[in-house]
Amino acid sequence: MTPSRRVQDLPPYLFAEIERKVAARRAAGVDVISLGIGDPDMPTPGHIVEALIAGARDPATHQYPSNRGEPAFREAVAGYYARRFGVTLDVETEIVPLLGAKEGVAHICTTLLDPDDVCLAADPGYPVYTAGPLLADAEAVPLPLVPELGFQPDLEAVPADVLERAKMLFVCYPNNPTGAVVEDDFFARLVAFAKTNDLVVVHDNAYADITFDGYVAPSFLATPGAKEVGVELFSLSKSYNMTGWRAGAIVGDAEVVEAYWRLKTNVDSGMFGAVQRAAAAALDGPQDCVREMCDVYAHRRDLLVEALRAIGLSATPPKGTIYLWAPVPEGHTSASFTELVLEQADVIVSPGAAYGPSGEGFVRFSLTVPDARLHEAVQRIAERVRL
Repeated sequence: MTPSRRVQDLPPYLFAEIERKVAARRAAGVDVISLGIGDPDMPTPGHIVEALIAGARDPATHQYPSNRGEPAFREAVAGYYARRFGVTLDVETEIVPLLGAKEGVAHICTTLLDPDDVCLAADPGYPVYTAGPLLADAEAVPLPLVPELGFQPDLEAVPADVLERAKMLFVCYPNNPTGAVVEDDFFARLVAFAKTNDLVVVHDNAYADITFDGYVAPSFLATPGAKEVGVELFSLSKSYNMTGWRAGAIVGDAEVVEAYWRLKTNVDSGMFGAVQRAAAAALDGPQDCVREMCDVYAHRRDLLVEALRAIGLSATPPKGTIYLWAPVPEGHTSASFTELVLEQADVIVSPGAAYGPSGEGFVRFSLTVPDARLHEAVQRIAERVRL
């Protein structure tokens, strides 16, 4: 059996490789602490779980769901966007459920890209930003995010010949992996750029509610003109500790959402109705759980920053996401420093270069381990790592 060329061309998925390394060392009896994968360690809030249980007991959820989504789910998404961002969404034409943002990232490429089209992909960025175009037989062109520009892309630096072929653009703020946030007019400049170059902007909005130090993240769609040029991939995974539930929505430009729905009707049968009801309970219910979770992450962030500074690394505390992005010490590459931390401290972190060429020289630490394990990881790094 020979897999398709597109599957053969796919690079090993970063987080699958991390899981493999963890399993191998643990099988050898090594106590490894993984700070490599952003999978929340805290449980989903109880009222959301109860809504799932009640939904699963209702026989109406036992049949095929609609790809359009249950009205209660779409209304909950619209209500959240109105309250949280001041964005008005049409529940009939501007909202379709996603089986998590990852599915959205991959399938939006199949929806919008033809062979040889270009997708401008944030670099460093979520690995699926480049894998998705590959699966659509299109080309992903890195859109470098550099610290000198606050990890925002230099839109004016995109070559004219690339723009002629470009049909879409991926961005993510609060940003994975850098933790960068938008505090200026970047979204307005992005809207103008998309209109000038006939691009669809896809904003991966997975971390909107994971913010610290008083920062409140905006929605791209709150920018005037944004719904005319783009969509947002909204996920409940990080905000409500629901990574395993695969719950999210694509929202925004009605034409793009309609095209996405058309694709979805041919590749899956929609989101389990009980999960939709639980997601609605999350969005409509009390939000104290989100702020409490952010307080936990802020505490962990500060612990990790202190430990890294103790070994001579300059780590800037991010205002958003569940990650810490730090430059590697002089004389190291992303890969060599990752190996050093693993070998000396039995702690796994993600090499920045795995998120794109512009990630070289950095590593990403995830804050999604219980406090006791993070304390242990911090102590190991501070005591064992010798640069």
